[in-house]
Amino acid sequence: MKSSHPIIVFEKKIPGLGSRGLDSFVLKASHAAGLNGGVSVLITGNSSMRGLNARFRGKNRPTDVLSFPAAASANGFVGDIAVSLDVAVANARLLGHSVADEIRILILHGILHLAGYDHENDHGEMAKEEIVLRKRLALPTGLIERGYKTKTPKKSAGATLALARLRP
Repeated sequence: MKSSHPIIVFEKKIPGLGSRGLDSFVLKASHAAGLNGGVSVLITGNSSMRGLNARFRGKNRPTDVLSFPAAASANGFVGDIAVSLDVAVANARLLGHSVADEIRILILHGILHLAGYDHENDHGEMAKEEIVLRKRLALPTGLIERGYKTKTPKKSAGATLALARLRP
C-alpha cells in the first residue's frame, strides 16, 4: 500500500514552513522509515501538549513530540503525531538551526515511533535509524543523538526541552 498524503493541522503557524512543504517532508520521511499509510500531524503549543501528555502518558508537563499509532491500519492510516511549536522554537534557538528544521526533526522522530521504534527499550536501534534518516533528509542533529551529547539545558519560556527528557 502506498503512503497517502498526510493531514497537517496548524494550530500554531511556523514561519517559513507551510502545509505544502511539510506534506512533502512527511511523505519522504514516512517512505524512508518504511511506513505504508497515511499520517496526520498536529502543530500545537505547550498547553495542548501538556494536556495530551497528561492524558496519554500520565505526565503533566508539555513535551516536544507525541506519536499515536493507529489501532489497526484500517483505510491505510498509520497514526497521528503532535508537535509542540513552543518547544521547537526553544530547541531551535538553543541549537542554532531554524524552527522549520526542528519541526522536521520532531516529525521524523514521531514517524520512527509510528514505524515501531522505541528508543527507551530498543538498545540503540531507533537512534541508529534516526541518524541514517536525518542525514538522508538533510536535517541537523537528531533528537536522540543530541540527547546523549548535550547537558540538560535550563527550561526556556516554560518549555520542557526534549534534550532533558531524552537523557539516559
